[in-house]
Amino acid sequence: MMRRLTQFSTALGLLALSAMAFAGPPVEGAMEKQATNWHAIIMFCIFVAMTMGITYWASSRTKSTADFYTAGGGITGFQNGLAIAGDYMSAATLLGLTAMVYGQGYDGYIYMLAFFAGWPIILFLMAERLRNLGRFTFSDITAYRLDQGKVRTMAAIGSLTVVCFYLIVQMVGAGQLIKLLFGLEYNVAIFAVGILMMVYVTFGGMVATTWVQIIKACMLLAGGTLVMILAFSQFGFSFQTLLEKATAVHKLGPKLMYPGSLLADPVTAISLGLGLMFGTAGLPHILMRFFTVTDAKEARKSVLYASGFVAYFFNVIFLMGLCGILIVGQNPDFFEGGTVGGKLIGGGNMVAMHLAKAVGGNMLLGFLAAVAFATILAVVSGLALAGASAISHDLYARVIMKGQASEATEIRVSKIATICLGFVAIILGILFEKQNIAFMVGLAFGVAAAANFPVLILSMYWKGLTTRGALFGGYGGLVSAVMFVVLSKSVWVDVLGNKAALFPYTQPALFAMPIAFLLAYIFSKTDSSVRAGKEIEAFEDQYVRGQTGYGASGAASH
Repeated sequence: MMRRLTQFSTALGLLALSAMAFAGPPVEGAMEKQATNWHAIIMFCIFVAMTMGITYWASSRTKSTADFYTAGGGITGFQNGLAIAGDYMSAATLLGLTAMVYGQGYDGYIYMLAFFAGWPIILFLMAERLRNLGRFTFSDITAYRLDQGKVRTMAAIGSLTVVCFYLIVQMVGAGQLIKLLFGLEYNVAIFAVGILMMVYVTFGGMVATTWVQIIKACMLLAGGTLVMILAFSQFGFSFQTLLEKATAVHKLGPKLMYPGSLLADPVTAISLGLGLMFGTAGLPHILMRFFTVTDAKEARKSVLYASGFVAYFFNVIFLMGLCGILIVGQNPDFFEGGTVGGKLIGGGNMVAMHLAKAVGGNMLLGFLAAVAFATILAVVSGLALAGASAISHDLYARVIMKGQASEATEIRVSKIATICLGFVAIILGILFEKQNIAFMVGLAFGVAAAANFPVLILSMYWKGLTTRGALFGGYGGLVSAVMFVVLSKSVWVDVLGNKAALFPYTQPALFAMPIAFLLAYIFSKTDSSVRAGKEIEAFEDQYVRGQTGYGASGAASH
């Protein structure tokens, strides 16, 4: 029950995070407890029971590090594509982007396209080489021909930074939404999601996490599609009729379908676009999924399937938002005090929920709420596994033990790391309860785009990259992204209370990414050490393996 609640809240938190990248508050309106939604709680319990069964089944099949981190490499392209889509289509997507289309029309669609733009990069530049060169984490690739200890440490720090900030966003969002929709206490929700996440990952590893994500993706696609069909049917499935009626009643009028406010500041818009595009290709929990498939061919397939599912869902959301303008926006039952055009009950992010209730009653509302919570849990589990692998595989097994750790010990360290991350997530969720989490979104995407992506792409495509260049580029991107976010209005003014921001933009990617690439280039080019020469020579071997997969680990037998 708690878990469902948690999922919904995190989902909305994610939504907050997506709408937040545009600096909106995580949840609009006062956080008042609502009446307990028993439909949602019952469905949540059913989902938890089902996923616990999956975890029990998965635990019997998780015997090696390969099983724990990558499900033994035995996931098909279609299954992995669905799981990636499940990772990517957060509740934030469902709730936040529906609300954005409801409020800003076409601008919401532009925002979705920015999220989507990273997939071609992953498909054409990264998917195949990721599978051929890596084993468990993307640090395997960045450190392939470079200094294992130093580069893995740097990559692990970047990964853990991204993971921690995403976890905060998820946990805070989960707690706040439970308070809004399910009538449970914030701290109860936080503990529920944290504990369930620890159970999934600790006992089931990647096998359990993958199947939880697949089930969640199917539920989200089915629930969103059902709401969209029921709503769209009220307009005779005519897009023209829907647009004419929506523009007639919306405050923006005909400008509803014009690009507008999101592009008002072109520098911020470009920086956001770069962050979303290249940040996607630097998210550790997304990259980790490419090591779960049997070979490079299946890796490419998984991106194609994921892109298809995500593109379909974005269009579903767009139609839901437009239908919400008429079905929700003109119904006084969904507004505080019954004043149409006033404040929505539960806050602006609740458009999708109100739409579900309007077209399908409490049962459909409960189902969608349960799906949102399932989403939260699935995303949190993927993040926890990515964080645990950075600690156990990169730091413990490769840096501290110099590759001499046994599989049993490494798995034990992974499970301990998962439990520790779970408690850290719970504590951070409680500490940041009252915090505007907009800056965390900027920080997560900024770090992924500035710290992880430049070093990763250079290590795969530029033979001149050396250990010194990778370290300066990685740490330089990480520090600059964090610094730009701290000095922006999101933190410097809104959090620290200063009068004016020292950095005028809220998105760091446009400025931090070039710094990372430049530092990596300069310090690689000026590195004339003997080790640097050997690293450059080793690129040829890496190139052959990246292209052919010769020497890459195959799928484990099941």
